[in-house]
Amino acid sequence: MGSIFNAQQIVNGLQVGSIYALIALGYTMVYGIVRLINFAHGDFYMLGAYSAYGVFFVFNALFVGKTGLVAFLVLIASMVGGGIVALLANQLAYRPLRYKPKLSSLITAIGVSLFLEYFFSALPMVGPSYRSFPDIIPRVNIDLGKALGNATISNYVLIDILVAAVLMIGLTLLVKKTTLGKAMRAVSQDKDAARLMGIDIEKVIAFTFLIGGSFAGAAGLLAGMTYPRIVPYMGIQPGLKAFIAAVLGGIGNIPGAVLGAYIMGLAETFASAYNSLIGEGIAFAILIIVLLVRPRGLLGEKIADKI
Repeated sequence: MGSIFNAQQIVNGLQVGSIYALIALGYTMVYGIVRLINFAHGDFYMLGAYSAYGVFFVFNALFVGKTGLVAFLVLIASMVGGGIVALLANQLAYRPLRYKPKLSSLITAIGVSLFLEYFFSALPMVGPSYRSFPDIIPRVNIDLGKALGNATISNYVLIDILVAAVLMIGLTLLVKKTTLGKAMRAVSQDKDAARLMGIDIEKVIAFTFLIGGSFAGAAGLLAGMTYPRIVPYMGIQPGLKAFIAAVLGGIGNIPGAVLGAYIMGLAETFASAYNSLIGEGIAFAILIIVLLVRPRGLLGEKIADKI
């Protein structure tokens, strides 16, 4: 039964890893281009969940019976919510400090995170308490079959994995095949040379924040659907774990962030099966081990940081 039970854990681990991957991609993209650890990124995840929560009731009333269309529009809304706030954070908080000491930007990122959490907690339509997240798509339990011990999973688990896969494939194509992606890679490698080649550095950075924030917003929607309750502080733990996933894979490396996220998701799921507290703490144990054994991460390259 142990190996049979593990089959369900693997699927659940991939689901958790998919959510972490969408958040971790934002961390690693911003760090790769700006060399900034954006600790407010977990709050863009929270804002995506609340954006989805707010617009669901509007779209559900306008498009009665069209569940698929409503779900798609809610996904777009969650991505827009997370992306716009990330863009505003860059323009208002990070851009003025772009060429200041890096510690200033890091402290500012922590301040932006706390501001977003407490500001939205103070809004009457949000509040500091938990809210139940609506069933945007009817929840269905799927039988994995006798070969897997009659284990069952929710269709939301498969939706999480599928949506994350589509978004990650889209990001890969954008980075590898488009003019914007080439500009992002150029800025990441050498900002001064990219500027001399006529690339608008600030526009590339703004798009990076927008994309990273929109991915975090989508992750917030998926988390709200899977674990149906939201709160303004919901981004703290997933944000930290996604950051650890990015460090594990090699922060600044997109494939590394994805790999680290899935390793984190599987490790957390298997550890939680034995003890929920161990499951919560396994991420930080992994961080310590990685920093001791391979500080640059699994796929990270050893480069000298310019200060």
